[in-house]
Amino acid sequence: MLDEFNDKRQAVLDTLKDLSALCSAVGSPTVVRRVDHDLAGKLRANRFNLVVVGEFNHGKTTFVNALLGGDILPVGVTPTTAVIHEINHADAPTARVVYESGETRDVAFDDVRFFAIGNETPSPDPGAVRHLEIGYPAELLRHQISLVDTPGVNDLSLQRADITYKYIPQSDAVLFLLDAGQLVKESERVFLQQKLLGQSRDKIIFVVTKRDILEPPELEEAMRYVHDQLRKLVDNPRVFSVSAQQALEGQRNDSGMDDLLAYLTHFLSEERGRILLDNAYGEALHLCGLLGKGLDAKRRGLEMSVEEIDRRIRTIEADLVSQARTTEQRRAAVREEVAAIKAWSRRDLDRFVDDVCAQIPGMVDKAEVRELKAHLGPFLEKTLRDWAAAETREIAVALETLAEKTIALVREDARESGKRLADVLGGDLRTPSIEIDTFVYDVGVAALATVGLGVFFANWMLGGVLMLAAPVLAVIMHGKVQTETRARAKELAPVAMREAAARIAPKLEEMIEAFAQRLDAWVVSASEDVYHEVIEVLQAARTQRERGEAARALAASDCQKHEGAINALQDKLTSMRAALWPDASSPDP
Repeated sequence: MLDEFNDKRQAVLDTLKDLSALCSAVGSPTVVRRVDHDLAGKLRANRFNLVVVGEFNHGKTTFVNALLGGDILPVGVTPTTAVIHEINHADAPTARVVYESGETRDVAFDDVRFFAIGNETPSPDPGAVRHLEIGYPAELLRHQISLVDTPGVNDLSLQRADITYKYIPQSDAVLFLLDAGQLVKESERVFLQQKLLGQSRDKIIFVVTKRDILEPPELEEAMRYVHDQLRKLVDNPRVFSVSAQQALEGQRNDSGMDDLLAYLTHFLSEERGRILLDNAYGEALHLCGLLGKGLDAKRRGLEMSVEEIDRRIRTIEADLVSQARTTEQRRAAVREEVAAIKAWSRRDLDRFVDDVCAQIPGMVDKAEVRELKAHLGPFLEKTLRDWAAAETREIAVALETLAEKTIALVREDARESGKRLADVLGGDLRTPSIEIDTFVYDVGVAALATVGLGVFFANWMLGGVLMLAAPVLAVIMHGKVQTETRARAKELAPVAMREAAARIAPKLEEMIEAFAQRLDAWVVSASEDVYHEVIEVLQAARTQRERGEAARALAASDCQKHEGAINALQDKLTSMRAALWPDASSPDP
């Protein structure tokens, strides 16, 4: 299935190569850059991200080794992955440490074992490591798959926050491992309900490991039990049983790994891959339309004298200056509204922290000491998480509203610009249009195909906020309140909340600003694309006119051929796009 998907991806890339060549022939370097760099570049670089999640001693690393086809990562009786491992395809085994500072250091591949809990030799700078990047020539990875092996999710640590709030939201599939010897533990239910299901319900695949410890009747009964328990959390859980050890020992038929891999590759290529390819087709069709408008202008230019072309280019350039002022007004309005969103989000955070801190003494006085030790830290984390979820949803709605309003205004600007271009180049010039899919493609169209823009950004911001805040609460509350008095709990809890808030505030502003920058870049691009394209092709027409009548006639003939080629390419892209969705019409871009 992945080979089939890669064939389809290559077919798109081949078609984009044809589009790029056509853009060059027409004389449109701007569209060439967009096809080659933005569209084809993104499509080549895209990877399917798989995240393996599970509690300690569920055999995650052995399972990852079975996926990769050999004893690649170190395992033992007690060791487990201590830091996140990102594994990608490479021609030879490689390893690199990425530190929290952003610095990197290449390490010998054999030294990967130092990053496992339980080894006697300590890992280098263990507290400073963000993750480990591993390259390996595994067949599975050859299909543009990136595999992430994670520490146990029952470890209250920074790595767990990374798994929950960074890797899982960015994943294409989550392989959640359950142990055949202790099925669906309460801690696993809690993790699924509180950390995983809300953001990844549609991409979780449950895997019961160590199935070889059960006899066939026991395994059948265990799988019924797992389905029954998971149905309480998920409508239609996808559950597989495997024995990674049997797979590594060559007993593939008995291991269940082939069934899992067959489903996994189908899921990636069909459910995730089709959306990726559909987005690429939509953007390619938009660029075809842009190229068609430029060709229309070139054909008109060939009918004019050099002097007339120069006059019209000057007129368009003057109008572009005027358009730039309108564009700057749109950008200023975006900046103003973004500043307001930042201000009220900071105000909301300050009020929330003040309210919680004011209530802490009363809660502490009413609680038993043993309850404080067990529940104060988790309570504060849940309180912060609930607030962050509500706040990021509110911010996302505001950003979505801002984007919709800005897009509507830019579209109206484009219509006015089109009328002016038509006056310059001829009354029947096709009016340029600004398509929303050029915006959503830039901000994450794969997510937008399945959820709304607001939902997408709410999940994105929530992940970033909690990844920073949860470890602070865990470190301050988990260790210290265990042995402290009620008075110390009153002292420590506000400190934890305010320190978490101090990290959250700039992160929220950073993410709001990141969205604003993407919207700003789109406003500039959408406002200028048509003008620059028209000027480029008019300049190409001018060059042909300067070469004489024979060159002009040849260029006019080429225009007719190019128009036919553009129409044929549009028909081909439309047909290829429709073929992705044989059971339904293609989704809206």
